[in-house]
Amino acid sequence: MTGIVLFTDFGPSGPYVGQMESVLRQLAPNVPVINLLSNAPTADPCSSSYLLAALRHSFPEGSIFLAVVDPGVGGERRAVVLQADGQTFVGPDNGLLNTVAVQSRDVQWSEITWKPEHCSMSFHGRDLFAPVAAKLAVNAADGLLRPFDRNDLSDWPEDLAVVVYFDHYGNAMTGFRYQEAFRGKALTVNGIVIEQADTFSAVKDRQAFWYENSSGLVEIAVNKGRAKQQLALKLGAQISFSADGR
Repeated sequence: MTGIVLFTDFGPSGPYVGQMESVLRQLAPNVPVINLLSNAPTADPCSSSYLLAALRHSFPEGSIFLAVVDPGVGGERRAVVLQADGQTFVGPDNGLLNTVAVQSRDVQWSEITWKPEHCSMSFHGRDLFAPVAAKLAVNAADGLLRPFDRNDLSDWPEDLAVVVYFDHYGNAMTGFRYQEAFRGKALTVNGIVIEQADTFSAVKDRQAFWYENSSGLVEIAVNKGRAKQQLALKLGAQISFSADGR
């Protein structure tokens, strides 16, 4: 059965995720809903896009992602649906879906032309995107979308060599997909050189290292510590790999 996957920057508290879930339950009562991430980088669709592109691979074809990181809500940005390699993404056209598109082989964009009778200018997640995601899940989206071609993503990087997210443990995920060519090379962030290891137990307590995380991204961690604090990392911190194969 098709499932709806929530990806937002709404935070773990407050009413917003629950309000979107209420819409989904009313319009698609038999469709499973998974709250994948509610603390995507706040008001940062670019960084969030690299997380979304990595996390999508945990879900099967047919999944519908309701993705809302939307600092321009109520403004001129379009509301869109992206079909990409058998999965569907519903959200604002502000860069949030771009990384999925440029990393995919089979891509189709559509603009959401349907407008609800009542739509808050500050909560399109509930009033616009959630109803469309629900209707797509139950095959009731006829007349809601208008396909369009786009050619403005040629400069959008498939990978981003910066920190894009901190998890509960203080580990720093980057927007850079792991490549075997990186194995054994040192990584530099904030002027600090960090060696690669495969597991936490392979390094000493409080030692920083980088590794390929479970979503295929380069991640920085500290064994039994918090990389965010120990290395004074912030979102957007740039990383680079040594050229000498250290």
